Amino acid sequence: MALQIVLDYLLTFPNNLIILLGLIFLYWVVYSIYSVFFHHYSDVPGPFWAKVSRLWLAKQVLSGTVDQTQRDLHAKYGSVVRIAPNEVSISDPDAIKTIYAVKNAFSKTDFYTPFAPHLSPNEDLFTQRDEKHHSYRRRFVNNIYSLKSVLESEPFIDQVTAVFRTRLDEFAVSGQIIDIGLWLQMYAFDVVGELFYGKQFGFLKNSHDYENYIDSLDALLPALSTICVLPAYVRPLQVFGSLVPQIRKGKTCYDKIVLAAKQVVKERQQLMMTDKVQRTDILDKLFQLSADKEDFSIPDIETEAWVSIFAGSDTTSIATRSILYHLLMTPDALAKLTNEVDNAVADGTLSDPIKHSEAVKLPYLSACCKEGFRVHPSVGMSMPRHVSDPGATICGRYFAPGYRVGMSAAVVHWDKSIFGQDADVYNPDRWLQPEGKEMERYLLHFGAGTRTCIGKNIALAEIYKLIPDLVRRYRFEVIEPEKVQKHSFWFFKQTGFNVRVHRRERASEGRLV
Repeated sequence: MALQIVLDYLLTFPNNLIILLGLIFLYWVVYSIYSVFFHHYSDVPGPFWAKVSRLWLAKQVLSGTVDQTQRDLHAKYGSVVRIAPNEVSISDPDAIKTIYAVKNAFSKTDFYTPFAPHLSPNEDLFTQRDEKHHSYRRRFVNNIYSLKSVLESEPFIDQVTAVFRTRLDEFAVSGQIIDIGLWLQMYAFDVVGELFYGKQFGFLKNSHDYENYIDSLDALLPALSTICVLPAYVRPLQVFGSLVPQIRKGKTCYDKIVLAAKQVVKERQQLMMTDKVQRTDILDKLFQLSADKEDFSIPDIETEAWVSIFAGSDTTSIATRSILYHLLMTPDALAKLTNEVDNAVADGTLSDPIKHSEAVKLPYLSACCKEGFRVHPSVGMSMPRHVSDPGATICGRYFAPGYRVGMSAAVVHWDKSIFGQDADVYNPDRWLQPEGKEMERYLLHFGAGTRTCIGKNIALAEIYKLIPDLVRRYRFEVIEPEKVQKHSFWFFKQTGFNVRVHRRERASEGRLV
């Protein structure tokens, strides 16, 4: 109230705007002096402008290369780097067990708030910042997202794979060059449709970006990820983002996804009333949960459906792209995996369609997948947390409660002390060494601790079934690999992964697989 009176007074006299701007500048100078010399993080090294304003971090995020920026900063300054006035990035892999602990977990910061769909009074698990409430809500749905539960829907994933094969066969005949990265995302979207929406969206069948979901999310994420790192008091200005055509398109898509989530829940309710539901998918299980749990309402089901689209397609397709791209660019690894898959088919341990339970028993396939997750995680930014009471000692330094710390998978996964001197290259064989099991503790591609991705088992089911199927049936010729690009706008997405598809011949029979 007092501040409002002062502002009203200033703005009633000539030249008072200049005075106001002068006061703002003076405040910034004083704050900068405090931040550089007296702040709790004043002793932490980092770029000068990162110490005085979060705008420096916002600029790095908006560039789409914050993953490389953070690796460069840690190479220059060490394991603890200041990336904003009140936030540090930590690269020491041993800090994972402290920052992302299961017990006394550090809570999420307001970084995640802009992602919230606001469909239910209960925040979704991703944006929920209260650890106790998150734990309470997660217990509701843990069984639904368990591997056993997900695999009960395995036939629905197989149906999507069958459509994908049809498209790839057509491309093999035509010789058309395709962006396989785009098709992998359309595959992931149609799996989401089968599991949460009762049907495929038609990305694959119609060879089309359904409702422009992919294009629109790509337009929205640069602005959204930038807003996430800005101070909370600046975020109301995001309403002006609608003046930018790209952001307006992304916001329209965001609203469409909200409506789609509401509509599918409404349609399933109507089918249930007439006893016409003939499938047991994840959506059906969410309704069963709602009937059993008073605290899990229809808006909560809508929220789960919304999250499945927003988070379930990009993350899975990024991981699948990474595995496939690095295999194609590493001929020795591809040859080993092809041999393993062919032998498994020959001795009858891989059926058609491939079962998840069969695929996970292939050691080199598992090594290839883990290495794909490692060299290119689905998220390329820090996952910030507030230090919990009573504070913590990390990398030999005390961090007081309430201050921000975070780690990036794009940094930790390249740590040579854990993953070897060749940590910057794709080498699946590292996972077959005696220390392979120990290295798994340091993978952050699905998050860590209490906040491990709830959809992890859905992604793993898709990936472990699809990759050996592609290797078994097709040969991909990468076209101009130098044009493949990576952009880290929270999701660490690859673009320009163009290939020509060829059907493989079974050598012993001279026929197409």
